[in-house]
Amino acid sequence: MNQEKYIKDLKEIKEMMNRSGKFISLSGLSGISAGIIALVACYFAWDIIYSQLEYQNFNRQNISFEQVKLLFFLGMGTLVLAIGSGMFFTIQKARKKQQVIWDSQSKQLIINLLIPLVTGGTFCILLLFKGLIGLIAPLTLLFYGLALLNASKYTISEIRSLAIIEIVLGLVSCFFIGYGLLFWAIGFGVMHIVYGVIMELKDRS
Repeated sequence: MNQEKYIKDLKEIKEMMNRSGKFISLSGLSGISAGIIALVACYFAWDIIYSQLEYQNFNRQNISFEQVKLLFFLGMGTLVLAIGSGMFFTIQKARKKQQVIWDSQSKQLIINLLIPLVTGGTFCILLLFKGLIGLIAPLTLLFYGLALLNASKYTISEIRSLAIIEIVLGLVSCFFIGYGLLFWAIGFGVMHIVYGVIMELKDRS
């Protein structure tokens, strides 16, 4: 009996140490909201691009500067809304569970997330203004996946799985340039919703 008790105590101590070293307040609703926002953005991006551009020429440099500007502002708006909704639901979850939001783990999470994310985002903006829109969807998926992977050691294990899926989708979409928006919708839209639903079910179980 004593041996079983010691083993149980050791497991509890290990779980407490793991929780203390990771940011665990991420909300499943953050993923769901980000996914829905991404799908809506995909719809508007599709309309912007294909209203004047033939489908088979999607990977060419023949979209207007006006379309480039619209895509840029759409992307910035999508990013702000996704981050805003993510912060809102994460703060709500942290308060509900009486957890600290801003600590050393959350700082490390954000720093490790932002380095590849800002690098990839800057690169993709340059491609956008050069008219190379066919490469943007694969590269955003790749850099986003790498950013999640880089930050995953500071948060829940499910983030690592999501990161690998995003990277694989980015690599596969390189072979299907004309279907970039479809992969973008799957990676940023559908996968975030799936991740969010899984996390919500896990939290409530």
